[in-house]
Amino acid sequence: MSRKIIVHDEARLDVIEIAFYIAEDSLDASDRFVEAVGTAFGHLVDMPGIGVRREYSNPKLKGMRMWPVPGFVNNLIFYFATATELRVFRVMHGARDIESLFLSESE
Repeated sequence: MSRKIIVHDEARLDVIEIAFYIAEDSLDASDRFVEAVGTAFGHLVDMPGIGVRREYSNPKLKGMRMWPVPGFVNNLIFYFATATELRVFRVMHGARDIESLFLSESE
């Protein structure tokens, strides 16, 4: 049985915003980014343990993992995986204050 992919609305918006930002310099690179995100989701469904486990102070984030978007390694996919689901929580640039963003979203 394959895992079901659930992409949170925030993650969908993240991908759109990053793609638009990249498109300001290159439409081709923007298209490659969106394709790379889809490829990464496929890899994570098949092998969810490949992502690095992240530890945050908020207990709601326990078990979150992080994986870079292939070819766009500064953009990170944050997700949770169970035996039946892959839940993509966010897709963000690694230079952002990620823990602060997660704290403000989950309160």
